Amino acid sequence: MKLTLIGNGIMAQSLAKGLIKNHEVEIIGRDAQKLKAIQEKMPQITIKILEENENITGKNIIFCVKPYALQSVSARLTGTCNILLSILAGTKLETLKKQIQAKHYIRTMPNVAASVQNSMTTITGDNEAKLVAMEIFASIGQAIWVNTEDQLDIATAVAGSGPAFLALIAEALTDGAVKEGLDRHLSAQLVQGLFSGTASLLKHSHPAVIKDSVMSPGGTTAAGYAELEKAGVRSAMMNAIEAAHKKANELGKK
Repeated sequence: MKLTLIGNGIMAQSLAKGLIKNHEVEIIGRDAQKLKAIQEKMPQITIKILEENENITGKNIIFCVKPYALQSVSARLTGTCNILLSILAGTKLETLKKQIQAKHYIRTMPNVAASVQNSMTTITGDNEAKLVAMEIFASIGQAIWVNTEDQLDIATAVAGSGPAFLALIAEALTDGAVKEGLDRHLSAQLVQGLFSGTASLLKHSHPAVIKDSVMSPGGTTAAGYAELEKAGVRSAMMNAIEAAHKKANELGKK
């Protein structure tokens, strides 16, 4: 399938890197220098500067610009695309329908792990395009269909913003090991393995079961866990999801 990505930012590049393994990919953007750099990294991609009257008729579009750029970019699009797959956080289907002409509309929220074909993508929109949308995003990781846009906005806070939250935890764990005297390259390697192994466990076990299996009475894990609770890490994570969800709703109202 030929896919046209409109936008040349980090998410567009991450998606393109994953999608080129199974699809023909075209990137249309406004930054010629960025587009040239993208093609140097991924020569199999077709690049194109966004024209004043860019005809999107019949194309399968993945819309990858920032939410604030929706109006300025959509004003330059003409014709009716086949499917519009938007990754714009908080931007409602109703808003997309007013800005861009398409036969079918889909909202998605992938994450940067798309670049290594391991994105966790949430999808909603027109049921007529559900199978196509699921196929596209399943090719770069896991894809989940939700029935409402509010569910997708909550998912945005978890799977969309989540890599940044987990990266903060990974960095903190690495720094903690360095603080105690372990070489940084060893600390980083340990944390990478920790995240990979724990992800595998989460496929089969509830987080509480994993925690209880590690935390023995009076042991090292219990001592460290008590400090996490004292610092309010659990509450902070829950508040982070709430704040990200609230921001997604705010973006949708603009």
